[in-house]
Parts: sequence; C-alpha cells; structure tokens
Amino acid sequence: MKAIVIGSGGREHAIAWKLSQSQLIDKIYCAPGNGGTALENKCENIKIYDFKKLLNFSKDNKIDFVVVGPEAPLVDGITDIFKANGIKIFGPSKQAAALEGSKAFAKDFMKKYGVKTAAYEVFHEPLSALNYLKSCSYPIVIKADGLAAGKGVSICQSPKEAADCIESFMVDDIFKGAGRRIIIEEFLEGVEASILAVTDGTTIIPLLSAKDHKTIYENNEGPNTGGMGAVTPNPFCTKEVLESFRTEIMEPTLKGIGKEDMDYVGVIFFGIMITKKGVYLLEYNVRMGDPETQAVLPLMESDFAELIINALDKNLCNYNLRWKNKYSCCVVAASGGYPNKYKIGFEVNGISNDGDKVFIAGARLEGDKLLTSGGRVLAVTSLDESLEKARIRAYNGIDKISFSDSYYRKDIGL
Repeated sequence: MKAIVIGSGGREHAIAWKLSQSQLIDKIYCAPGNGGTALENKCENIKIYDFKKLLNFSKDNKIDFVVVGPEAPLVDGITDIFKANGIKIFGPSKQAAALEGSKAFAKDFMKKYGVKTAAYEVFHEPLSALNYLKSCSYPIVIKADGLAAGKGVSICQSPKEAADCIESFMVDDIFKGAGRRIIIEEFLEGVEASILAVTDGTTIIPLLSAKDHKTIYENNEGPNTGGMGAVTPNPFCTKEVLESFRTEIMEPTLKGIGKEDMDYVGVIFFGIMITKKGVYLLEYNVRMGDPETQAVLPLMESDFAELIINALDKNLCNYNLRWKNKYSCCVVAASGGYPNKYKIGFEVNGISNDGDKVFIAGARLEGDKLLTSGGRVLAVTSLDESLEKARIRAYNGIDKISFSDSYYRKDIGL
C-alpha cells in the first residue's frame, strides 16, 4: 500500500515513522515532510502544498490513503475535496473540523450535548467583552475563537490583564483574524491531560493519555508554545478520571457527532482538566497533538496502518488496540528565542537512535547536513519500565544532541 502524510512537523515525522513499521505499507510520501522524514525508511518528501496538485498526485500514484497531520487543511476542507474524488483520507470533514476551527462552535456543541465543560460567554466586539469583565471573578481564561497555532489562550489574573488581552486579540489582531471573536471562560484549577482518540463516526477508541508541557520555561512559566515535551501515560489519569472522561466527555461527544450527522473519520483530541470538582473538557482538536503524538505512538503495539484502515472502512467496532507495558517521555529541543524571534540555519549534531527515537520537526536536510529551520527543532522520545527511567533516558539522549542556541526544559515529566 502507498500513503501520503500531510505536514512538516515532529508529529508528521512520528506518524510516518509508525506507518513505516507496518508490513502493509510499501511507500509513504510526506508532503512536504522535513529533514527527518527525508531519512526515514520507506519515506519520500514531495514539495507539494496545493490541494489540487496533491489530489492529482494521489490519483496518478494510486495512493491508498492520506493522513492529515495539521489542523489547517482540515478546517479548509481537504477531506471533502479528496473524498469527492474517491481518495480515502484520514481526517474529519470541514463541518466536523469546526470543532477545532471555532472555539465558539465547539463550546456550543459541548453545551448542546451535555459534555462537561467550563462556563463561558462568546463576544464579537471588544466593548461588550470589556463590559463583561466587570462581573468576572479572577483569574479568567480568554480564548481566540479561530486557529492560533496553540497560542490563542490566555489566563488573566486581573481586569487590567484581561483588558490588555482583549485589546491584543480583538483590536491589534495579533492572530490575524483568529481573535476577532473571543470566548471568556471560567478558570478551572487542576491538572491538564491530553487524550487522543480514533473514531469512524460510530465507534471511538481512546489512545493512551498524555501530559503536555505547554510553556517555554520550567515550572509552567513563560508564554505558551506548541508544546515543549510530553509523557505517556499521564500519571494523573487514574481509573476514576478515565471513567469520568468516558461517560461525561467522550461518549456525549460521539453522540453529538452522530446527531449532527458529521462526517468524522480520524483523530479527535480531547484536552481535559482534572479538578477537585471532576473532569472537564477544555477543547477539542481534530488531529493528533504535537508533541503528544511523539510520546504516544512509540508505545503502540498495534499496527498503526491497520488501525487507520479499520477506521476508514468503518470497522473500529471489531478492532482491539494493543499497547506496550512501558512509559514514554518526550523532550523537545527548540531554537533559542522561541516562541518569539529565533535564528535558523544551524547544523544539528549528535543525533543517534540508539535506544531512543529522535523525531525531527524544524530542521531541513541539505546535502548530508541537518540544519535548523524552525522554532521547535526536534524531540527525543525514550521508553522504559518506569516514568523516571524514561525521563533519565530521554535527557541522556537530548544531552548528546547539539546545535547553536539550543534550549530545552529540564522538568518534563516532573
């Protein structure tokens, strides 16, 4: 079989790597891929960015299925286009992708179908949002409605901080349209968890839980990033937490997908908050998380291609997912200055997959050299029989890798 993986980050490298392990897969085209996928077994990078050109390539090369990594193509309707042309694609329709594309749509969906979530209000213009701040208890959470690369959420400790946030989102338009509409939400105190799940629209299978580390600095300080590391399984996801998640979040979501007649075949990401009052849903993503994917997929014992094929064939009800009895720790190395301004073009040295897996994100292959090309450059994932041992292995691995001005958090998994 031949597959295409759309995207260029560490998540897409992990997806391509896992697919390459399948005996069902002969060839994987990565569009456009990165320096890691260029070197991966069975993989070939193709510099195609346009939907129509990618569709023609799929037809010409008799592609069996397409996996969409990032959210933007899904929100823009790539699934609808490919399905209309007879190409199997693992990812929800444009209608369903609005669960990530619009936080207001997602919150209204949660409310309608009884998914446990924080209280909220939606605002379309700054004056009414500013007036609403007078009645709020602090801290509060302000979210940009649209896609903001994981950076459109701000926890505000005071009315002034909230007003400044509204100004930057709605007036200064720092997210280029994504923050023109905002959600002001009740602050929930607790521990976050990420749970990816695969659905064919009628059956949903949760993957292992993960714990993401979003901020740039240790102790959850500094601005949010796309994610600086993750561990799997999340140590806070007890049996009780997972049961609450299943009955109060996952199952009502699947019911809503059915009631709304959404064409949803793919991954649904649940960002949850574990509080003293119970488990709440913070947000949906309509694709695999990054760096959660790099932590979760190495623990999967099952054939990933087989899982995807069963979802595409709407046969998940007969599929059993198997996992390794281990822990995973993934540590991200970023360019100095990220998530703000940073320099690129530095050579990456010291990469070895001796007992660990290095997933490339922001690095390109130039000749036989790997050069930095993005904010999050790479991630080292290690597995072991305990979380502490997996942490030690991951940090031993990342300590051997070097590039100018590199930075990584020292507290992933603590």
